[in-house]
Amino acid sequence: MTAMGYDAPGGPDVFRPETMPTPQPGTGQVLIRVAYAGVNRPDVIQRQGFYPPPPGASPIPGLEVSGTVVAIGKGAPPEMLNQQVCALVSGGGYAEYCLADVRHCLHVPGDLPLDQAAALPETLFTVWHNVFERGWAKEGETLLVHGGTSGIGTMAIMLGKAFGLTVIATAGSADKCQACRDLGADLAIDYKVQDFVEEVKSFTEGRGVQVVLDMVSGDYVARNLACLAEDGRHVTIAVLGGLKATLDMALVMRKRLTLTGSTLRPRSDDFKALLADEIAEVAWPLIVDGTVRPVMDRTFALADAGAAHARMEGGDHIGKIVLRVGGD
Repeated sequence: MTAMGYDAPGGPDVFRPETMPTPQPGTGQVLIRVAYAGVNRPDVIQRQGFYPPPPGASPIPGLEVSGTVVAIGKGAPPEMLNQQVCALVSGGGYAEYCLADVRHCLHVPGDLPLDQAAALPETLFTVWHNVFERGWAKEGETLLVHGGTSGIGTMAIMLGKAFGLTVIATAGSADKCQACRDLGADLAIDYKVQDFVEEVKSFTEGRGVQVVLDMVSGDYVARNLACLAEDGRHVTIAVLGGLKATLDMALVMRKRLTLTGSTLRPRSDDFKALLADEIAEVAWPLIVDGTVRPVMDRTFALADAGAAHARMEGGDHIGKIVLRVGGD
């Protein structure tokens, strides 16, 4: 099979196609003939040399795929064969074939295009776990989402609205703010020309928000805490603005704040299976009935993975970037 690899970490231009053996499914696994693969920020960080794959994972980037199951391993349900699925994977998505734990697969409904299906697993799993499980968001509360037009941000806006949250989003231009509002955000803040702390205080009449979904970290953390209401929850899922933050711990105590965060890729297969089960029961019906569908930015050919990464790093995208591997 053909896969996109590189000899050494570096810029987007290090990608080159390579021929490697098609993997064979082991116990509890399925082999997917990949139609599309999602492009995500962790792929970029891996290519740069700062996010090595966990033990046992494929060194090929790619954390989500869609396609057709063409082989099944021992213990996988026989009826999975020839089904169209999308799957969360720990690596290997930038290839013509990819292994997946059968428990991490979701059935693709007939009216969901496979490019959109490939854009779902990483963002859906991440948002569901961090906003609703770690952040304990519930109907009637207010959520602040940074990076509102990223793949994660657009999904957080849509899921938040679907489950009865008031959603505030930040973005880096007037056009991106309008895109957030088009998705249902109750307030969109252009962080380049507005102080999001003051805007949040004004919008909430000083009460603050119950949950912050933070992808920036660094000096954003202290500002995020200023946005939180009493008993608020701060959930970090990326550190694009820096690994360290200076906090006013008296504020944390006074407001009884909770600071948490997570990374998805290193979590155990059993944890991801439990998460997939909950998503299949609670959130996936919104995909099936069309209430929630991913925002798509641009599709690149597999051989153009470097160009896809360059677009993500440029920051102009709105929604998800995917690679066309086998197409529909």
